[in-house]
Amino acid sequence: MRLFVSVDLPDRLADDVADLQAEFADAEGLDFVGPSQTHVTMKFLGEVEDARVDELAAALGRAVDESGVEPFDAELGGLGVFPSLDYISVVWLGVGDGSAELARLHEAIEMEFVEEHGFEAEEHDFTPHVTLARMKHAGGKELVQDLVRDRHPEVGTMRVSEVRLTESVLTHEGPEYETVHAVDL
Repeated sequence: MRLFVSVDLPDRLADDVADLQAEFADAEGLDFVGPSQTHVTMKFLGEVEDARVDELAAALGRAVDESGVEPFDAELGGLGVFPSLDYISVVWLGVGDGSAELARLHEAIEMEFVEEHGFEAEEHDFTPHVTLARMKHAGGKELVQDLVRDRHPEVGTMRVSEVRLTESVLTHEGPEYETVHAVDL
């Protein structure tokens, strides 16, 4: 199974995410994430044997405990892209307040999964974000650049009270996500 660790957005923010994505509707080449499936990826694990799920669920519990992070509010707003405005592969919604707590959680998760369970270390610094779309080709690059430079949307605040071990099932319509295990903060 294909797994990652996530903090999921609440359903009540799906319409706000969809409204923000609609601003990019005329940008050719974007493949949008379903608003009800949006999340902050804390650690991508990749293909994992089913037999390891219990081990990884326990590891996630230890990482959350080690982080010392209690439930908190995260403010979603602002736009960005990876890797740069010159070459866009991902368009994202940022995290303001709450980003320090997400970074502490990520650090503990990264340490547990890399050092104790043999997963690959991240090659880039952690930037808490919600992926809105992936750019398949640069047809709409200028519109994306303009919106990212000019728009500073505030989508809302969410209460972060759990971290999830999530399965990604790839389908012809795009990935579908299912929670395998949740750990309360």
